[in-house]
Parts: sequence; structure tokens; C-alpha cells
Amino acid sequence: MSHANGEMQSLAGQVAVVTGSTQGIGAGIALKLAEHGARVVVHGRGIQRADGEKMVQSVEAVGSQALLVTGDLQDESHCRSIIRSALAQFGRVDILVNNAAVVHRSDLEDTSTELWDEIFAVNIRAPFLLCQEAVRHMKERKSGCIVNIGSRNGYCGAKRLLPYSASKGAMMTFTKNVANYLAKYRIRVNQLNPGWTLTEGERHVIGVIEGKGDNWLEAAEKTRPSGRLLLPADVAKGVLFFATNEMISGAVLDFEQFPFDAPADLGI
Repeated sequence: MSHANGEMQSLAGQVAVVTGSTQGIGAGIALKLAEHGARVVVHGRGIQRADGEKMVQSVEAVGSQALLVTGDLQDESHCRSIIRSALAQFGRVDILVNNAAVVHRSDLEDTSTELWDEIFAVNIRAPFLLCQEAVRHMKERKSGCIVNIGSRNGYCGAKRLLPYSASKGAMMTFTKNVANYLAKYRIRVNQLNPGWTLTEGERHVIGVIEGKGDNWLEAAEKTRPSGRLLLPADVAKGVLFFATNEMISGAVLDFEQFPFDAPADLGI
């Protein structure tokens, strides 16, 4: 089959593992890599299997192949099994995108140790385990690309996102340290820090959990230079950039429409 829109097969023959790719940013990444020829391991939680099956169909619709793997990233054995499943199905892993993350609203005083441990287990321990497992294979071939999905909150973060922000800050140090270690094996490790991105989860959190109703998006879009929030397809282009540029490693790319640290516009 031909691939969608006649896009160049820059990743033809390669295999990509994308965690948290049954929906949201991860789904956008998985589809973009598939459009460029990669076979994709779609991953999500067990309760997202139906969404995962739809993603597999979307990948196949653009002419590529997909494998669905579901499970809990808090489980070490499951993390390692994702890479092993990819190798069993496709015989190789060229690209690992650590996208899955847990986001809960909590600050210093109302964050329980259980919540802290859950967020760190999924957001930073799971990427560590997946990298460890994937690198065993990549080192043999002296080739590989790892892209970690961070967040603008990794620099300081919203007051009500303490554990999430801390985990994404840790990921930046993790990315640079691992990139330095793996350089001699020609395995590249980079990080993408998306800004405000419109996903299914974001619609629910802001509209329902935070009680902003149905009109919050219109107001939010007015604050963006382009007149809209980032979309998963936008973020996916950043991942594709790292996946197809063999001279870049150890980079952290802030992916937003204006600098993260720009001062608030007070109108004066």
C-alpha cells in the first residue's frame, strides 16, 4: 500500500515504540511516524484497548504496520515487555518515544507519598526501564533514537502540578546524562517540551475537573499567537525532526509559540 499523502519514506524499515499512544499527543506521534514509513508499537493502559485498536487501524490505513501492547507502566516487568514484544513482532527497535505520563493536580501540602510515587513511577522510572531495555538491542546495532516527551512545567511548573513538574524536570537531566553516555554507541537521546496542547485529556481536565465549562477553549485560543493551541500533530513534527536528524543528541527543545520564560504581558 502507498502511504498517506505520498509522504517521503524517511523512516522506512524502522520500528518505533511510542508509549501512551492510544490517544492524545502519543497518538499524533505514532501516526506521524507511521506516515513516514515506520512500523509502530502502540501502547496504552488496559482500559484504553479500544482506543488502541482504533490507532492500529489508523496506522494500517496509512500503509504501515502496528502492534498494540497494553498494561501498567508502574509495573517493571510490563515496561520491559513492551520492548521485548516489539522485538518479537518486528525484530528490531529503532525509535523509542517515552510519551506516557500521569498528570494530577496537587501542591506541596496535599501531595500524598502514594501520589508522588505513582507519578514518578510512570513519568521517569518507566522511561528509565524502557531505555534500559531498548539500549541492549540498540547497542548491538550501534544505532538508535530515543525521544523523551517532557513539558514546559519541567522548569518550574504550575503551583498545583508539583509532582508532575518535578518528574519532568528530572527527565531533562536524565535525557542529557543518557545522551552523553550513549554517544559512543551512536544512540541519540533528545527531549521535546510541549507547551499548551489540545488533547482529549486537556478538554476534560479544564472543562470538567476545573469547571471552566464549554467556552474555555475560545478564551484560551485568544492568548496564542497563532490563534489556536498546539495540536498533537504539531508536537509530532518535533519528534519527527529528532527521529530524522542523525547529528543531534542531548538537545532539549521547548516546543511552544513563545518562550516559556517570557514575562507576562501586563499591557504597560
